[in-house]
Amino acid sequence: MCRSSSSSMSVFMDLNLLFCADRKRLQSLVETAANLGFSTVAINYVFEPKAKKKQEVPSPVPISELIGQLPVVQGRSRPIRVLNRLTVVMSEANHFRPNASEYRPFDLLAVQPTTEKLFHAACLLCDVDIVCISVTEKLPFIFKRAPVNGAIDRGVVFEVSYAAAIRDSTMRRYTIANAVSLMESCKGKNVIISSAAEKVR
Repeated sequence: MCRSSSSSMSVFMDLNLLFCADRKRLQSLVETAANLGFSTVAINYVFEPKAKKKQEVPSPVPISELIGQLPVVQGRSRPIRVLNRLTVVMSEANHFRPNASEYRPFDLLAVQPTTEKLFHAACLLCDVDIVCISVTEKLPFIFKRAPVNGAIDRGVVFEVSYAAAIRDSTMRRYTIANAVSLMESCKGKNVIISSAAEKVR
């Protein structure tokens, strides 16, 4: 969950609702978010390149085709805002391609680095909005202040998602441990909490 403040009220966002081909399930996710008062959500397309295998970056489905009529946000008089997001899982440096035309249709661009070297590159070099922190395993590195502060200075935010923590006790330990490590390094700055939800329940 991400919250931004205005002079009159706070605005809540969930920038990680996982894309699925089941339109009814996705519609239900967006409707639930609106009923809970979220003003903005992002449909997240996850792209994980494989070694020695050519893969196409997914193209986002137009929101009008995906959702149909957007539900009105609880307590407000306007419909929920739905964004398209791409997350690239980086296990090699060349998995993220700067200025790739395939990235342009997306409103938000995120990377999930899997090694310390790639985490540093994501923080300091990659032109992205979000750096995702893995919550499904214990990180094989510690967060260092220099790359973290570099990302903060560039306006990049770090994301911790909580869906895995709800499903599994081991994942819960990893989520808490990785989140605490991140918060200690960044002093709580530029961190967003997202659901990474695949379904309502």
